[in-house]
Amino acid sequence: MPNDQQAAWFALRETLSQLRIEVLAIEQRAAPLLAAVHPEQRASAANLLHYLALRQRDHWQLQGQLAACGLSSLGRSESHVLSTLQAVLALLDTILGGGPTVEAPMPPATRKQGQALLQEHTDRLLGPPFSGHKVRVMVTLSREDAEDPTAVEALVRSGMDCARINAAHDDLPVWRAMARNVRETARALGRSCLIAVDLPGPKCRTGSLAPGPQVVKLRPQRGPSGEVLSPARAWLVASTSDARTPVLPMPAAFLATLRPGTRLKLRDARGRVRRWRVASVVDGAVEILSKKTSYVQAGAVVRGPDGEAAIGPLPPLATPLVLHVGDMLALTRAATPGCAGAPAHIPCVPPELVDMVRAGEAVWLDDGLIGGVIVSADVDEILVRITTARPGGEKLRAGKGINFPDSDITLAAFTDRDRQALAFAAETADIASISFIREPADVHALQDRLIALGRPDLGIILKIETRAGFERLPELLLAVMRSSRFGVMIARGDLAVECGFQRLAEVQEEILWLCEAAHVPVVWATQVLETMARTGRPTRAEVTDAAMSERAECVMLNKGPFIAQAVTLLEDILNRMSAHQDKKSAMFRPLHVAHLFLQRLEQLSETTHDRS
Repeated sequence: MPNDQQAAWFALRETLSQLRIEVLAIEQRAAPLLAAVHPEQRASAANLLHYLALRQRDHWQLQGQLAACGLSSLGRSESHVLSTLQAVLALLDTILGGGPTVEAPMPPATRKQGQALLQEHTDRLLGPPFSGHKVRVMVTLSREDAEDPTAVEALVRSGMDCARINAAHDDLPVWRAMARNVRETARALGRSCLIAVDLPGPKCRTGSLAPGPQVVKLRPQRGPSGEVLSPARAWLVASTSDARTPVLPMPAAFLATLRPGTRLKLRDARGRVRRWRVASVVDGAVEILSKKTSYVQAGAVVRGPDGEAAIGPLPPLATPLVLHVGDMLALTRAATPGCAGAPAHIPCVPPELVDMVRAGEAVWLDDGLIGGVIVSADVDEILVRITTARPGGEKLRAGKGINFPDSDITLAAFTDRDRQALAFAAETADIASISFIREPADVHALQDRLIALGRPDLGIILKIETRAGFERLPELLLAVMRSSRFGVMIARGDLAVECGFQRLAEVQEEILWLCEAAHVPVVWATQVLETMARTGRPTRAEVTDAAMSERAECVMLNKGPFIAQAVTLLEDILNRMSAHQDKKSAMFRPLHVAHLFLQRLEQLSETTHDRS
């Protein structure tokens, strides 16, 4: 062997030996954290720590040297870091004609064991896969799925492995009806379908707006070419307390004259003549259908063959704020309904957010459609200058998300609605997903509540949707490893707003790497085949995105009128991709997340030791 080649081999061995020392040293530094995890998770926790030690520095040149020598470049070592390092060192020792320089310690997981642990943890959380591919499919249920068991049956038949109930919407009776339909459908079809309940979490939102006109919009469901798939539907009722939706109050005497097939006519809020047909009469309530969109206002006169009557009071619409670049917006502590003005204002929910921000920090509203910078913040309001909006202005409505990516937001992990939803999940579901987590204390609080509810076995999904949650992901993983069933959701909507859309792909990859190192299943979520679910036709970009989701262990679809078809398409894509792709390869540039974790490690170990 030429001397220069031999020198290169020796240099490589020295570099890798030093790397192994650093990887092993982190176990000693993090001993309290390792001791606190569930006994079944010790190997996974140790491997995660090894991976963080490996990724704290730049190794791309080393990877190139290893590849040039025909050795493993470490680029697929996420699930078995120490095992890979030692395998390469053993090969170098053989090449150099000597035995190992030090005794090789037992790695927490070999390549085969790492893959088996990830599979075991996935099966434990999400159950065995029903389809030919290994990726599970999670689908968000809609209110219609509580009312129509056949809609749930279509989803299960299409390939839904887990039904998601978003507890930020609807109420307990609706949640229970959804869960009942899922359980009964799965039992009838002889297959498994789990239930996951999304806890709403402490999401920052806009408050109420000043009431506008009393108008209800009735719109038919249309297909991709504009054809009417399902007519607009409403109920004419005598009592405004009727539980049906949407309802239009009218005099009981007029309703008594109507029969199925009766034709009605009115002029809507735009002055357009609209014709309705009576579909049914149930307990005095009249169901009407229309093939055209109607803007129905209070006081509009409805004419029938035997008389006419006026529509009674309707819930007022909230008039949105229209914001342009350069406008000022006040996010107020007071709950006074928002309205346009100089500046426009709208309440900030929860109000204590006003105390947590500073001038110069960024603000994003409505999933990043509106952006701004804080000009000032005092005890009463946050004054924001709008810097991002469409040329014609952007509409801001009540209940829209607010993100403060630069601010140190500290909110309690559980609201009253979270406690109600968690009690429902403990009673009915298989998994609870915790939203807007920022620190390990949020995870510990959930685990403590599950113990109090008698369900420490309930699966946990950590939704990573804030910058703080992403930057502290290693700590969150070590915290959730105190449980036996858990996973991570990449909630790409809020995460893109918090970290910047241009960074989303990078952040998504880092989450996948870290979770594979911890042998933790990942749910790939937000806007997967969204256009397909909404219109019946996918875009090219979202088909590619769906194909890339094969690298996760579960894919989540949101609701829409074509959701069953979207599930069928996703199943086809995943079946095709499973033959071509298995996880991913990476160049080991330094990870900022790993650097942050190692900076905080001593403090974390002390805190964990004190808690124990």
